[in-house]
Amino acid sequence: MVSVDWGELTVSCKTWENNGVVPVKKQSAGELRLQKDITELNLPDSCNITFPNGKDDLMNFEISIKPDGGYYKDGTFLFSFEVPPIYPHDAPRVKCKTKVFHPNIDLEGNVCLNVLREDWKPVLNINTIIYGLYHLFTEPNCEDPLNHDAADMLRDHPHVFEANVRMALEGGYIGDEYFESCM
Repeated sequence: MVSVDWGELTVSCKTWENNGVVPVKKQSAGELRLQKDITELNLPDSCNITFPNGKDDLMNFEISIKPDGGYYKDGTFLFSFEVPPIYPHDAPRVKCKTKVFHPNIDLEGNVCLNVLREDWKPVLNINTIIYGLYHLFTEPNCEDPLNHDAADMLRDHPHVFEANVRMALEGGYIGDEYFESCM
């Protein structure tokens, strides 16, 4: 369970000095829902959340994932989350900031995950997305790819795919593409 200290939420208050009202930024419904989601996160030990812009910008955060099994074991992958103001009615925009050789993540960091697209529903939450991303590393899906070369290799030549993933994790070239070490 993640414990986050959010302080007090104040919409406005009277001051003794001038008996006036001091306006304080109201939180949108999306911010309130996101605050609840983050407070209730139940992350695996191999995942971590950070707020690079500080606690005043909850709508933009990063998740790091370090799979403990599968092809991507021991790699560390950083994802940026940009949560829209009308969250949870729209899913967050998620990008992989770590260049990775993966069937479901293209070389620009776009992520193919059903709960970020057609299967998103307002009852889903940030925890659901994080577990979905984690699952992409333990069970990559070659049936719905963004990186078709990686998907074809996984399906047709799993040993070559595994060697290429290891090369990318350690830092090296796959064809003309260079991958920095993420181990």
